[in-house]
Amino acid sequence: MKDFDLKELVESRFGENYILHDRYVNRTFATVLKTIGFDKCYKRAKGAYLYDADGNEYLDFLTGYGVFGMGRIHPVIAKALKDAIDMDLPNMVQLDCALLSGLMGERMVKLLNTRCTAFFFCNSGTEANEGAIKFARAHTKKSRILSLAGGYHGLSYGSLSITVSPHFQTGYGPFLPGAEKVPYNDLDALESKLKEGDVAAFIFEPVQGKGVHIPSPDYFPKAQELCRKYGALFIADEVQTGLGRTGKWFGFQHWNLDPDIVTVAKALSGGYVPCAAFVTTREIHQSSFSTLDRCVVHSTTFGRNNLAMVCGLASISVIENEGMVEKSAKMGKILLDRLNKLKSKHSFIKEVRGLGMMLAIEFKEPDGLGQKLAWKGLKAANDALFTQMVVTSMIDKHKILTQVASHGLDAVKILPPFIITEKEVDKFVNALDDVLTNAANVTGPLWKFGTRLLKASLQNKKGV
Repeated sequence: MKDFDLKELVESRFGENYILHDRYVNRTFATVLKTIGFDKCYKRAKGAYLYDADGNEYLDFLTGYGVFGMGRIHPVIAKALKDAIDMDLPNMVQLDCALLSGLMGERMVKLLNTRCTAFFFCNSGTEANEGAIKFARAHTKKSRILSLAGGYHGLSYGSLSITVSPHFQTGYGPFLPGAEKVPYNDLDALESKLKEGDVAAFIFEPVQGKGVHIPSPDYFPKAQELCRKYGALFIADEVQTGLGRTGKWFGFQHWNLDPDIVTVAKALSGGYVPCAAFVTTREIHQSSFSTLDRCVVHSTTFGRNNLAMVCGLASISVIENEGMVEKSAKMGKILLDRLNKLKSKHSFIKEVRGLGMMLAIEFKEPDGLGQKLAWKGLKAANDALFTQMVVTSMIDKHKILTQVASHGLDAVKILPPFIITEKEVDKFVNALDDVLTNAANVTGPLWKFGTRLLKASLQNKKGV
């Protein structure tokens, strides 16, 4: 039997992607991608771009849901991983204290600049949020966990319990007792829950990933005060917003907050090896790791592995050395300003919002009579069809990858890499301008595609 040859395997089987997924992975997801025109077979990636087998170039404004903040295949991170493998470092001994995870903690403490200095390293944002829930309950001796309506914190049982979305929760209950949502941007509602006295923690995203929502300027500072007043921990879910995404190292820094627990993931991986963590105060940390016989009461096999820590250390170094936090803030503002200029031209645009490289363009019923009727027809069948039409047109006609911002919300969400220049900004803005200009013609190809999506949606509901 010949040795495993990855290059030969990929080259010989390339193009079978969707056949294999239909047979062995997620058949429904593969069907959806085919229906909406996202059934591309990408062969390579570099920086802000993806490339298919024919050499077509796609601008990546999805970035793996925010993973590739510094772009794809960054040479510094790739070299660091190769070096780690070549060094023959002992990995996952488990009953040891590995150097790299200690160095990772030391490095991140400086970036956070909070009271949080004690880490638990894991594999995903979901895992990090699960750990945050456990540690909050252990420390406070309380059970209830509050989260914001519209928030997203993961899909395992604990994190799904605090995600509180019918779209994700339907069919999977009962959920974690004591998990409750509070209305977004409503301090009175939050205090009403907190004053009952049995709330362990309030968890929030500085910018909500689903829909890119940002509260009023005083909401988070006052929410923090309320949590301190009533003895609840204040948990910042920085899984998507952390590591430069919003134009700060961490989203909570826009409001000068001081969280009790911070969760991080996505960009920390550099796009190579899953890497995540939650960090808290030493006091809260020791509430779980309280005695010698409880030193591994919370654990995960792969959480501190060397390759993950190398990715984290290298990613932080790249972001810092190449000034990517500053780039995120600068280019995000330019993009936001240019998108806002389209509002006066296109009545479809309701609002453009965001921080740094985390933005959303929300749509509304347009002004024209024909457009109004077409819009209402789509909305009656499926809330997100118009937005999906826009997203599909962006990739089909302009080769730009984006996403629908949230279920039931007429908004496109964009998560560009921090490395983009005004060239990529102009490309995206001009493409969106073109798509919305074409949308004004209700007999044009955009609406014909919408009709096709509508039929596919109705067939799916019937189980066809």
